[in-house]
Amino acid sequence: RLRSFPTVLHFPTNISIGCIAHNTLSSLISGAPTLLTLDQYLEPLKSTVVFKMNKLGLGIRRRNRKNGGAASPNSNTSTAQTAELTETNLEEAYKRHQFQRNKKKSQAEESIPENIMLLKNNSGREFDTDTRGNDMHSTTIDAKATNAGIATDGYQVLETEGVGSDHHTIIEGDSSLEPRQTMSNGAVKKDESKLKKIFIRLFFGFLMVFIFLSLSYLGHIYLCGLIFFTEVMLFRELVKVRYNTFFHIIEETIPLFRTTQWLWFWTSIFYTYSDFVVEVIKGNTSLHYLLSYARFHTGFAFLLYSGTFVLTISTIQPGYIRFQLNQLCWTILVLCLTVGQLKFIMHNVFNGLFWFTLPIMLVVSNDSFAWLAGITCGRKFIRREFISISPNKTWEGFIGGWIGTMIFGWHLARFMAKYTWMICPETTFSLLPGPLECEANPVFLPATNIFPSQIFELVPHGLAQMIPGVVDMCMVGGNSTDLTACISGEEFHSHHHFELVIKDLYPVQIHALGLSLFASFVAPFGGFLASAIKRAYGLKDFASFIPGHGGMMDRMDCQLLMSLCTWVHYNTFVKMTTVSVPKMIYMYKLMQDGEQEDFLRRVSEL
Repeated sequence: RLRSFPTVLHFPTNISIGCIAHNTLSSLISGAPTLLTLDQYLEPLKSTVVFKMNKLGLGIRRRNRKNGGAASPNSNTSTAQTAELTETNLEEAYKRHQFQRNKKKSQAEESIPENIMLLKNNSGREFDTDTRGNDMHSTTIDAKATNAGIATDGYQVLETEGVGSDHHTIIEGDSSLEPRQTMSNGAVKKDESKLKKIFIRLFFGFLMVFIFLSLSYLGHIYLCGLIFFTEVMLFRELVKVRYNTFFHIIEETIPLFRTTQWLWFWTSIFYTYSDFVVEVIKGNTSLHYLLSYARFHTGFAFLLYSGTFVLTISTIQPGYIRFQLNQLCWTILVLCLTVGQLKFIMHNVFNGLFWFTLPIMLVVSNDSFAWLAGITCGRKFIRREFISISPNKTWEGFIGGWIGTMIFGWHLARFMAKYTWMICPETTFSLLPGPLECEANPVFLPATNIFPSQIFELVPHGLAQMIPGVVDMCMVGGNSTDLTACISGEEFHSHHHFELVIKDLYPVQIHALGLSLFASFVAPFGGFLASAIKRAYGLKDFASFIPGHGGMMDRMDCQLLMSLCTWVHYNTFVKMTTVSVPKMIYMYKLMQDGEQEDFLRRVSEL
């Protein structure tokens, strides 16, 4: 029954309640229980409404007389009739106005029946009044009211069923009675909606992880397809931000607007990944027969660039030059953020899936640990704002994300270093890849590592001695070549340096710590840039492509810069050179006959 009740009657707040306080609320304050009918309760409101309508009608009649001049004697009757009609119309218009106003105010509130009465007493019971039999039946408040979500604000509910008129009754009780706390229907729906959003977010989050792991298992070429699809979606979402904002300008005034934007994208994609394909061909002797065609990729990319440039300039319209230049700058910025930063991500895939998977998981873990630290410790230790463009971020979340990412990266790198599928590079394009076999890079092999002693010189002497595993090395008799572990109380021993030796350590774990630092301190600012863009254009998400997560940019904002950092780190600290035997053969074939003979002669002399 509670779910089928009509909408509650709300009273306008701009009407003076002096009469209501005198006739109705005074009885409540006096402490005498009073039972008022709806007509008695609304009588002061009616008088106030009529007074305001008469006042409004009098003003209108005065303006009519002023505009129309004095009325003729023959029109007195019609004037009176017009006045009556005017008052009637004003009354109806005022009622409609109040109805619309109350309807707007109650949009965020849940419907409470008109035949529901408010009761405040100390009996803790709900009265069901049936006016047809003039009997009042009391029923214990049960879970129905709670499930219906009726907010009572300290009053209990009276339900009346009447054949004639409805009644609203307020019965006062003991002021010491605690208000009955119930959850409103809106709160219930909001809570259910929140749980639904969490479920959807978790479901599609696990689905994305499953797709990622499945493609990683299938092989490198499928991951490259995923990267390509991601770049297309990133570009689409970012250029659509300004396209939707200025659609009223673009639609009929600027020809080929979207065409030129996508031409710039495809030109960048061709130049970026044709270079990558040529690198793969050079590194595989079985694909060297394609080099005669691959050498034209640079010229064709320049041809695409020239055609796109000419078409873009030829579509500039007088009167919209500044706007179109702004749009061109935005398109170039989007290309730098997407294609530019992801230029080398496919190199990471073919250098070994380790260098593609690890940075992605570091960013994911940083987001997770930062969120966990933020909701548990946010603004409890540091109340200073972290960054203004993203006010929900906290210093505790930032620091907690860093600590968690360092620990996670350390152990994840050790785990993945044991699998050849993750560490071996790939040099072929195969739809059905087989098992990978290679000579593992030394960074993926367990070794005994000695930490540089200079690191311990940066910390106090006493603190360095407290680090587990640190050995204090001493000189014997002042001889710097005769070193041994310091013995307390030995007069011939003098401190020389601290030494830390860690056995069975994978060197790639040290590299993982460096990437973890970048994922914690630098990569999140890619997300802050995305937040600034959304704030500038009034967006909650870039798209709704992934339910519960928004668009592709909402998920990849921190990954873009991280992939570029991984490629730089790999070529700087892991693989100092990219020269290989297949590439040397490729370079040899490009030489003239005399250069080839000279090359062979020099190689034989080595």
